[in-house]
Order: sequence, then C-alpha cells, then structure tokens
Amino acid sequence: MTFALLKERKDPPDRRVVFSPQKCQEVMKQFPDARIIVESSYLRVFEDHAYHEAGFPVEEDITHADIMLGVKEVPVEALIPNKKYFFFSHTIKKQPYNRNLLRAILAKGIELYDHEVIVTEKGSRLIGFGRYAGLVGAYNGFRALGLRDGLFELTRVDTLPDLKAVKAELDQITIPNIKIVLTGTGKVAHGAKEILDHLKIPQVSIEEYLAEDFNHAVYCMIDVMDYNKRVDGSQGDKYEFYNDPSDYKSDFLRFAQVSDMFIAGHFYGDGAPYLFTREDAKRADFKIDLVADVSCDIDGPVASTIRPSTIADPFYGYDPHTETETDFDAPGVITVMAVDNLPCELPKDASEGFGDMFAEHVIPAFFNNDKDGILQRARMTTPDGELTENFKYLQDFVDGLE
Repeated sequence: MTFALLKERKDPPDRRVVFSPQKCQEVMKQFPDARIIVESSYLRVFEDHAYHEAGFPVEEDITHADIMLGVKEVPVEALIPNKKYFFFSHTIKKQPYNRNLLRAILAKGIELYDHEVIVTEKGSRLIGFGRYAGLVGAYNGFRALGLRDGLFELTRVDTLPDLKAVKAELDQITIPNIKIVLTGTGKVAHGAKEILDHLKIPQVSIEEYLAEDFNHAVYCMIDVMDYNKRVDGSQGDKYEFYNDPSDYKSDFLRFAQVSDMFIAGHFYGDGAPYLFTREDAKRADFKIDLVADVSCDIDGPVASTIRPSTIADPFYGYDPHTETETDFDAPGVITVMAVDNLPCELPKDASEGFGDMFAEHVIPAFFNNDKDGILQRARMTTPDGELTENFKYLQDFVDGLE
C-alpha cells in the first residue's frame, strides 16, 4: 500500500504537509507494509532533500501511488483518476466555489476522504489544525494591539521558524490593563488560551470578569451557554442549543460592555444567534475595539468581520457607524484580524501536530480493516462516481439545483 505526500498547488501557496520526514519514518516502523513516496515540491516547509535523506523517494510522477495525502484542495486538472484522496475539500457545507471540484472527483472515480469528517462515532473531529489557528490568531491579535496603540512591535509569525520562536517574541512585550473575552472551548480556543497563558494573563471567572475592575490584564473563557440564553428566560441546555438554536438569543452584549479585546475561537452553527450585530456595535456601551476573529465567518455572527484578511495584510478597521471598512488604526473603529488561513503561518509546527493526529487515528485503519469505522465515516465518494450514504445531501448541490 503506497501513500503519496502531495505537493500543495493552491494559491496562495501553502507550505504545510501531512507528514514530516521524521513522522514518515515512525509510520514505516509501525506499519512495515506501508510505503511512502513524496511528490517533489519547492514550497514545502520540509525540503525534498530532508525526505530523501530520511529514506523516502522524492518523485515528479506519483501516479503509481494508491492513496494521496494532501492538505488543501487539489486543483481539478491535477486530480489522478481512480485514486483515494485525503484533503480538506471545503465542499461539505455546499461551498459554491468548490462545486466543480466535487463534480470532477465523482467523474474521475476518486474516493474522497475529507479531513474535516474524520470523526469519532459520536461525531467529534479527530484531526485538524485548530490549535495552530488559535495560537497564531491570538498572537496576531496582540500584534495588532501593539501596532495600533504604539505599544510594541511583534514580528510576523510567517517570518519566524517555529512556535518556540513565537513564544520568545511574546516574552519581550508587556500587555496593558485590558479585559479579553475568548469564546469557545475546542482546539481553536485552547490554542488561543495557550498564548494568553504564556503571556501570564490571569484567567478569571465570568462573575469576576463582569463585575470587577482590575489593575492588570485579565481574560475570561466562555462557552455557548455563557453567551446565549433562551428567549423565554428559562434555563438553557447546551445540547438542546446544538440541536435547535431557534429558541435562543445572544447574551454576548454583557461581555461586550466590559471587554476591550475579543478573541473569537468558537464554532458557529447554522441558525445560531449572532454574537453581536451591526446595530449592537453602534451602541454607546459597546466597548470592544479589537477583534481577533479566528473563526472568521464572513458577514455572520461577529458583525465587524466583513471580509477575510490575508497573511500579508492581516488587519483592517470596521467603522461601526458607517458599517464600512477603514484603516485598522483609525480613531473610533474596531480593529479586526480575520486571516482565514492562520495555520499556514506556522507550517512546521502545524504539519508536525497534524501528522501526529493522522498517524494515530487514520493510518491504522488501513491495516486493521477499519475496525473503528474511521474510513467508512470519512468516505464521501465511491469509485463508481456516487456520493456515499452520509453525503447524499450533497447531490442537489452537485447537480446545480441549489
């Protein structure tokens, strides 16, 4: 069974990879029947010679491999028919810009396994780059704060070699007396929390955060039932909210009234209330003036996120009164960081962390008859050009009916 590490072809360039050279060696040691080849790439964070020196063939032609392992979408023209592919296809939410990609996958008899749907039996994701999005997003939020207020200048993450260097940068700065609210409890939020804790910013309870003033920076980490409440005033339930959020409304304003900075690390589900609207942001008692939106849902639950930003130009300003974009450091605006490919800024650490998860949860499934159903749940398409049962809901999307 031959696995091929794909060259990333999407623009803007992505330097990440599923396995580092060291992880390839570990996989081969654990599964001697596996074979790994590497598609040559001048962009990859681990250079071709590193794989070659680790004992793995680096080739231009990988068509003889059985299973293709990538990170981002593979362009239609680069898809090899009748293979198994793993990558983030960005199709499961019926993203219109990838409709033709899914059509091509079906037409070419490809079995697609989307990283995003590699999940446990209960539906919890097993692999992803969430932690690294949270790490970089929080760092970038503080970088925006330093630049905007003339407090300090942090080096861009994408020019630093690894997470250790990122944290060393943070050791050089002092955070002013601000209050920071962090939404979420998953991998993204915990990545952001890792930065806050490294900065030695104390975490306080919701009660303390809402009621007290401090003479130093503090943060509060809040979950869905902290920033949503039932419309009828009765006790809310998280699982009820997940199943049907229609009986809930946002309770985020109580945090916005006492917060200076908001790090958005939550997952936003369809139909859930917006955290704050454009009208909320106009209120005189709305205090937040810096948003590091790691989740980056455009024109959605965080009103100031009106577009994604880029690694090269990560910050913009949102004027709540005109509802338009302006300079990130203009007076009276909400400074926004909304880079939508944050893990790309930390490709070495992100690749190593992703490879650990993929090797632990996915590779064994190829050698134990998929006893835990990992592959079966993640398989979106069949060699016959059909959607699998779990993904039949995409048929109208494929057919252009929606």
